[in-house]
Amino acid sequence: MDLNDLHWRKASHSASNGGECVELASATATVVIRDSKHPHGPRLTVRRDAFADLVAALKR
Repeated sequence: MDLNDLHWRKASHSASNGGECVELASATATVVIRDSKHPHGPRLTVRRDAFADLVAALKR
């Protein structure tokens, strides 16, 4: 999977001042997460179902 060709979206709760920003991209069977300040830095890739579980847990 080439992570450079993904369409990245900034999380809606990220600060608008360029601070704590998280970006997400959707790949075939995964969600990819990166720090917008370091777009070529480390990326976290998780299965879609695991990401859905994470979001549900954070909302509780």
